[in-house]
Formats: sequence, C-alpha cells, structure tokens
Amino acid sequence: MSKCEQCIIREFNSLKALTKEELIRITGCKTSKTIKKGEVLFDEGEHINGVYCIKDGVCKVSKMSDNGRDQIIHLIKKGDILGERSLINNEASNLKAIAVNDMEVCFIPKEEILRDLENNSNFSMDMLKKMASSLKSADDVIVDMAQKTVKQRLAATLLLLDSKFKKNENGSLDVNLSREDIANIIGTATESAIRLLSEFKKKKMIDLKGKEIFILDTKSLKDLSEGF
Repeated sequence: MSKCEQCIIREFNSLKALTKEELIRITGCKTSKTIKKGEVLFDEGEHINGVYCIKDGVCKVSKMSDNGRDQIIHLIKKGDILGERSLINNEASNLKAIAVNDMEVCFIPKEEILRDLENNSNFSMDMLKKMASSLKSADDVIVDMAQKTVKQRLAATLLLLDSKFKKNENGSLDVNLSREDIANIIGTATESAIRLLSEFKKKKMIDLKGKEIFILDTKSLKDLSEGF
C-alpha cells in the first residue's frame, strides 16, 4: 500500500494541508481499491461513510431526474476528492458515481477525516474552499441549463473538458466519454448530441475518432457558447 505522506496525488487536493503525522495515521486506516470501468463507487441514497481520493481514472457523478434520465453533474478526475459533502452533512448521498474508465482510488473512513477537520484548521479551510467551488459550478450549470441552447451548452462543455483534462500524445482529450455521456452532461437526447457533434466536426471546431475528442478551434467554441 502506498504511503499518503509520500503520495504526490495529495498535492492536488485538500490532503496537502495535513501534517506528516496525520498522513501517517491515514495510511494505516485507508483502503486502496481498483474500480473497473462501469462499476458504481456509490449510489443515490447510499451512506458513503468516508471519502475517495482518486489516484487514477475518471468517474461521472450524476443525479437521476424524475423522468428517469441521468444528468451528469461533475466529472471527477485524478487528484480529486469525492464524497466530502455527504460526509460533512451526515446525510445519504443524493448523487451516483460511476467509473468512466478503470480507476485506482483510496477510501478514507469518515471518522479519520472528521478528526482532521476538527483539529487542522488549514485542512478544514481548504475543504470549505473546494466545496464552495463545487457549489459555484453547480450554480453555473443551473443557469446554463435555463438560459443556453443545447448547442451553446455543448460548446461550453467541450471547452470545459479542454481545460479540465490533459491531452494524449495524439492530441485527443484524456477522457473517453460516450455520446450518451455527453448528452447527459448537456441535458439532451443522445441523437441530438450525435447530430451536434457531427455539425461541430464539419465546421472543423472539433474532430472525433471513436470516443476520442480533439479540440481544434477553441475561439469558435467560445464564441458559440457565449451566443456570438
């Protein structure tokens, strides 16, 4: 098992604020897991009882709507912490998390994180900042869903993916999303997402090879997302 105090992943999340002694303690109680593509990390209504530190891979966090459709709220990637909101408000999760590809995660029990939240003010403040940022992003999603067209939302989503994920050696985004996933991010039918992606490709704003996405023209995507 890798040692938290020696793990570079913690530098990308709130765990960087913990002391060496606190990290050594967490190393002794965490559980390392491999999550296969398509597997559920946690479901709606489930008590998570801890947080996940993402060592590798991507998962999608979604909410089931009244009509039975998944709305993807977040994409969680390497370096992120997942589950802290349910941990702090002590409620069952209202979201579901599913691995987009094979993942390596570390699960830290609730009581260990709560101990550090109570005793380490730097850690508490960093966690609060991360949650505030997440809430801001959720606010932006609500506004976009209400005010932007599907085409504008797709352009904005592609720009977000471009800023959030690194590029592979061939220039594609380092995340493989299905057409259904993209549709569930922008809140439309899969057929509509496929048609718009094809339109963007014809206009040379993007290129597509299977699930690989290549961003070619960020300016045109930005203009489109802002309604120009």
